[in-house]
Amino acid sequence: MLVVIKKDYEEVSREAARIVAGAVRSNSQIVLGLATGSTPLGLYKELIALHRAGDLDFSQATSFNLDEYLGLPAFHPQSFHFFMKQNFFSHVNFPSGNVHIPDGTISRNYDEYCAQYEQSIKAHGGIDLQILGIGRNGHVGFNEPTSSLASRTRLKALSRETVEDNRHSFSNDSEVPKCAITMGIGTILDSRRVLLLASGRSKAAAVAKAIEGPITSSVSASALQMHADVTFIIDEDAAYSLTQRDYYRHVLEMTQIFTPERLS
Repeated sequence: MLVVIKKDYEEVSREAARIVAGAVRSNSQIVLGLATGSTPLGLYKELIALHRAGDLDFSQATSFNLDEYLGLPAFHPQSFHFFMKQNFFSHVNFPSGNVHIPDGTISRNYDEYCAQYEQSIKAHGGIDLQILGIGRNGHVGFNEPTSSLASRTRLKALSRETVEDNRHSFSNDSEVPKCAITMGIGTILDSRRVLLLASGRSKAAAVAKAIEGPITSSVSASALQMHADVTFIIDEDAAYSLTQRDYYRHVLEMTQIFTPERLS
């Protein structure tokens, strides 16, 4: 595990964009695992800027999104389909046929649909680079506390905390989704490389548990400790609760000295 501590959110976004752009340039047919929420917005803006400058081509790339709310059609302004189109896909040359986001409108055969999503990932050779954020309770995707560390793409009930966090985005309580389709922790761990971004003091406790705490289903992000190639890019506020900040900075320095291509 590599922990990169940057000054603020803007620096986190730029560093993440540098890594993602480098991965795309080195593999034009890359399979990206993408995330939604406020954390990756800066990353997507940086990637859009690189594309508009003629420095980044997504024409052969493929993507799989982590999750989608159950019950929301693609045109709903709070759906992750809408989020990805507004904040990324409509601004770059990503082929629409290569974009995969769980369908929030399915109403039956959930297990079959989720198994098909898993199979589609495998049919494309697996995810090369998975982008993640982290929830305040330490979840990644919608793998809420107590999720199995071997879980695959499935329908998942949202925790009360997540539902409460989402209420401000909907006009009335009846619209707030109670379930989502999400990649499982096992699915995420199958990715060849994982990049987790975090910013702000509100994420500090979750970040510390994910990096320094025990591996536990109570903090699904802690399962990333088992991954062979995972990088946390966090700002100073998100790093606040880490007990080994100086050590992580030292390891990063050594990594850059001896293997400068490691962060490309």
